Amino acid sequence: MKTAALLYGTVFLLVGATGFIPGITTDYDQLMVAGHHSEALLMGIFQVSILHTLVHLLYGVSGIALARTVSGARNYLRWDGAVYLLLWLYGLLIDKESTANFVPLNTADDWLHLVLGVAMVGLSFLGREPARRNTTGPAY
Repeated sequence: MKTAALLYGTVFLLVGATGFIPGITTDYDQLMVAGHHSEALLMGIFQVSILHTLVHLLYGVSGIALARTVSGARNYLRWDGAVYLLLWLYGLLIDKESTANFVPLNTADDWLHLVLGVAMVGLSFLGREPARRNTTGPAY
């Protein structure tokens, strides 16, 4: 659990950092603070803005910090994964050319959010120990 959270946190941190590197982020001169008018694309695929990139950095820092304990790692994977599932639904429901697309999100972002959300939430349920039965007390 801790390793998974650390891995996700590290990847999000790297993705956030690369969002500010021209070349890895194409059309870097089109990078906006927020909104659907930002035409910058991380790796030429995922629409990004400064806000979007900062969120990746925050997800990275929180994942690394919460990976120190099993409960922190589990909560990070479960709840941050749930947020990604909500972002996936949000991305499917909004008009990509409207002001509601403030992050911004494109179709590639939407499907990546689905995969990330399902994987993170799914991982949060792995590694749970079954409840132990009390075998020292009296049996009724």
